[in-house]
Amino acid sequence: MKIMELLAGHGTAFTFEVLPPVKGAGIATLKYTIEKLLEFAPKYINITNHRSEPVYRDAGNGLLERAMIRRRPGTIAVAAALQNEYKIPIVPHILCSGFTKMDTEYVLMDLQFLGVRNLLLLRGDKGKEDKIFKAMENGYSHATELIEQVNQYNNGYFVDGTPIKDPGQPFSYGVACYPEKHEEAPNLITDIAWFKKKVDLGAEYGVTQMFFDNQKYFDFVKACREEGITVPIIPGIKPLTKKDQLTMLPRIFHCDLPEEFVHEAMKCTTDEQLHHVGIEWCIKQCKELMAAGVPSIHFYSSGNPDNIYDVAKAIY
Repeated sequence: MKIMELLAGHGTAFTFEVLPPVKGAGIATLKYTIEKLLEFAPKYINITNHRSEPVYRDAGNGLLERAMIRRRPGTIAVAAALQNEYKIPIVPHILCSGFTKMDTEYVLMDLQFLGVRNLLLLRGDKGKEDKIFKAMENGYSHATELIEQVNQYNNGYFVDGTPIKDPGQPFSYGVACYPEKHEEAPNLITDIAWFKKKVDLGAEYGVTQMFFDNQKYFDFVKACREEGITVPIIPGIKPLTKKDQLTMLPRIFHCDLPEEFVHEAMKCTTDEQLHHVGIEWCIKQCKELMAAGVPSIHFYSSGNPDNIYDVAKAIY
């Protein structure tokens, strides 16, 4: 079933995102995360994807040797394994960043064979060594280009225009959107125009970057509706539970923290104290979003299911 079919008629559904295991770590920790949260009947689970990044190793001659590695490989295989074991739809992330057109084509073929039909299509982050986003040679710079390739595949053609003998069932997909705008967008209205283009091309829903101020989400949804975007806009939520996140999350994800929350957080002298403040704030956020009738709350777990469990226990 498509994601929006899964969410229809269930009030505010529970969904969450997980990371594939670090290379060599095995799948046990990931399965613990899922099993911890099964109590809340997740309608689907997103699994992130990750590009290769450079590392520098001692070459043994006094010089450093540069190599490209993926710290978290296996997104597609892990997605299939989890969907098969837990009978919950898994939504893998498909990226422009770090991947070529042919990489994407082979991923789509593999996903079809594995019976994974739902995708989240993203540009992805720039490389760690890059000041600005750089597409791979024979790759894409924008999520809209990635969408066009998936549409072409759904219509029965490979990226080079060759007909697909048996195209199978088409993929459905969602995209990212940004209540506080993408870091590279000159303004929010321009960013919303890009979101609308993705929807016009076929995106069936948007899932937001994490935010901590619900008013920013409500204002964003209102602005999107005024621009003719009618698809569901699913709020992405994360409890802030450690002191260093007060500066780290705004820096990495380009989101503001509300003054009311910061005021309470700054009174905390330990992570344990901040944990309680962050959980209570997240519960308050979620209850307000649920009262507004959002179709789902999508939680970013970052490998820690306990925080999500505490919030979900209070609201579902």
